[in-house]
Amino acid sequence: MVYRLNVRILASAALMAAGVFVLSSQAFAQVKKPETAKAAPAKPAATESQPTQLGTFGSWNVYASDTANGRICYALAVPKERLPAKLTRDPGYLFVSTRPKENVRDEISFVLGFPPKDGTDAQLVLGKANFVVSPKSQGNVAWLKNAQDNTAVIEQMKKNPLLSLKVTSKRGNALQENYALAGFAQALDQVKKACP
Repeated sequence: MVYRLNVRILASAALMAAGVFVLSSQAFAQVKKPETAKAAPAKPAATESQPTQLGTFGSWNVYASDTANGRICYALAVPKERLPAKLTRDPGYLFVSTRPKENVRDEISFVLGFPPKDGTDAQLVLGKANFVVSPKSQGNVAWLKNAQDNTAVIEQMKKNPLLSLKVTSKRGNALQENYALAGFAQALDQVKKACP
């Protein structure tokens, strides 16, 4: 199953929310090492706008961006807790995105912040419900293994206070990312207003 997501735009917005700007010409976001002072900074493509923050709702921020493929709107959150805490990793994000021109609504994805173990599924836990997530090493991203589960996960996210993602890293570490869901329903309503 092929998933299409403009991760470069989403990751740029997430990093912008954290106070860091990253631009890349790749389909997946790649954080570049700082360039020497002689190098000119990269410029965004003329057909894409920088993401605009539309609001904050509890633990969630809402953004919109106009791209060559149409408008993208999404809610994003950062993990409230990352276990084990002693292990360092890049920032992680949970996105719920809508791309009306592509007829995609409420698609759940993760930017992991670390390379996952190849060929190993992750587990998404919401209360007593469990869902399978497929991490991809390229871009360190993950989506629900079964796209039809997006609707059920969204409904559970509205009812539960916490979402946990359990994933094994490439180094074999059992990691858990806990996301607070306070404000999620309101954030999703704002996404729907911005991308009807």
